[in-house]
Amino acid sequence: MPLWNVFHPAGAFSREDKELLAARITELYNPLPKFYVGVVFQEVAEDCFYVGGRGPVGNFVRIWVDHIARTMPTAEIRKRFIGMCNEVLTPFTTGRGLDWEFHIDETAFDLWSINGLAPPLPNSDEEKRWREANRALPAQAA
Repeated sequence: MPLWNVFHPAGAFSREDKELLAARITELYNPLPKFYVGVVFQEVAEDCFYVGGRGPVGNFVRIWVDHIARTMPTAEIRKRFIGMCNEVLTPFTTGRGLDWEFHIDETAFDLWSINGLAPPLPNSDEEKRWREANRALPAQAA
């Protein structure tokens, strides 16, 4: 599961912007099951965002990503993925006069469950069934 937390100024993104950005973020993770990807948009009041001890800052977007379903084992893979993220994010940030930054944390796969179920191993037949159903299913129901 990747979980994206997008902290942004109030009104920076319309509902349509959020839907489009969430869809583009989800596509970054193809072929993972789509339900693995969560995006939370969190508006930050104008007087509540400070950067470098100064503020308030009204044009800053901070994105915090948690990766659990997969990790990126090499510097080359990480660099390529960051580039892909930059391509997705730039039109919604820099392209609108917003300053921004993001980071990715990676958590051990075995410290995760969905609906009380241990997710199937990466690239397993069970994960393929989850992806096709696009929701977490108990093994016996697949």
